[in-house]
Amino acid sequence: MDSSASVLLSSPSKLENHQETNGHIQKGGIAPFIDSSYLQKQSHVPTGFIWPERHLVAALEELNEPLVDLEGFFKGDAVATEHATKLIRASCLSHGFFQVTNHGVDPNLLKLADDHMDHFFKLPVEEKAKVKRVPGGPWGYSGSHADRFSTNLPWKETLSFGFQANGTDTVAGLSKYCESMNVLALSIMELLAISLGVDRMHYREFFEDAHSIMRCNFYPTCQEPSLSLGTGPHCDPTSLTILNQDQVGGLDVFVNKKWHSVRPIQGALVINIGDTFSALSNGKYKSCLHRATVNRHKERRSLAFFLCPRDDKVVKPPEDLLRKEQETRKYPDFTWSDLLRFTQCHYRADEATLQNFTNWFLSESNSTN
Repeated sequence: MDSSASVLLSSPSKLENHQETNGHIQKGGIAPFIDSSYLQKQSHVPTGFIWPERHLVAALEELNEPLVDLEGFFKGDAVATEHATKLIRASCLSHGFFQVTNHGVDPNLLKLADDHMDHFFKLPVEEKAKVKRVPGGPWGYSGSHADRFSTNLPWKETLSFGFQANGTDTVAGLSKYCESMNVLALSIMELLAISLGVDRMHYREFFEDAHSIMRCNFYPTCQEPSLSLGTGPHCDPTSLTILNQDQVGGLDVFVNKKWHSVRPIQGALVINIGDTFSALSNGKYKSCLHRATVNRHKERRSLAFFLCPRDDKVVKPPEDLLRKEQETRKYPDFTWSDLLRFTQCHYRADEATLQNFTNWFLSESNSTN
C-alpha cells in the first residue's frame, strides 16, 4: 500500500466527486460504499448480508486447541522445543490451528497497534474511502467487500497493506508491530520445519524475504447475528496467520465436521496454517477452515498478519520431506503471485481454494503450451 495510508493519522477532508448517503459513498453508479456506521444503523440484516443456513450452524463446543509455550524454544531448551513441536504437529495434522504464549511480542506494542486500528475505524467514511481498495488489488480499505461481491457480504470493514522486512511504506505507526510479527512468524516456521522432520532452517530461509500482508478487522454490532457472518468459512490462501484479537470472541474453527468456538486467551496470539504452507508441506499439514461470527452487543477487533513468500518465489515442498514420507507431489510448482491473482481476480476464498486454484493453474498452464 502506498504512502497515502498515512490517512491513519491525517486530519479529515472531503473527497471530491463523491456523495455520502447513510454511510454510503457513491460515484458514477459504482456499488455503494459501506462502512460500519451504515451497518450499525440496520435493525434488520440487509439481503446481501444474509448467509446460507449451512454456513450459519452454531458452534456448540469450544475448541480444545493446544496452547504452545514458546519460552523454552527461545531459550534454546531442547526438551521444551521438542514438546512444543509435538503439540504443533498434532494440531497441524488435525486442523491447522493453535495459540502461542511467551511469544516475545511486547504487550505495549500490541496495545499501540490496537489503538492505531481503533483510530482508523473511527474516522469518517470519506476519510477511510481515501485509501479504498483498488479493484484486483489486495491493499486498501474495504467496507464489507461490497466493491467485489453482492451476496454473502461479510459484516465487517478492513484495512490491508503490505509488509516487507526492509520496506519503507508500511502504514504509519504499525511498522514495529509488523516487524515483531515477522520475527515471530519466522520462529514458528523453524518450529514447523522441526515438526515435519526437515532441515530446521528450510522454511525460515524460504520466508526471509517475505512479502507479507497486514490486515486490520473491525466487526460492528449486528442486531440479527444469527443471519450474518463477520467472515464466511474459508481457509487463508496465505502461508501462516498470526492473529491478535480482543477478548470479545467470535472466531470459530471447523474440526471433525462441526464448528468449534475459540476462547480468547489474554496475552496469547492465534496461529493458523494457510493454503500456501499446506502446499509447502505437500498437503500434510491442514489449512485451517475458520470463520468469524458477529455479536449483538459487542464490537470486535482483530489484527491479522499473513506471512507470504516473495511474489516470484516458487512454492514447492522440500525434497527431503517427499523422500521421508515417500510421497508424490500433490500440487504443481506455483508462485505466491499466481495464487494471489487467482483469489483477487478469479475466485472468492473458501474451504476449497487450494484445490480449485490447482485445477485453474494447470488449465492455464496447459492452454499456453
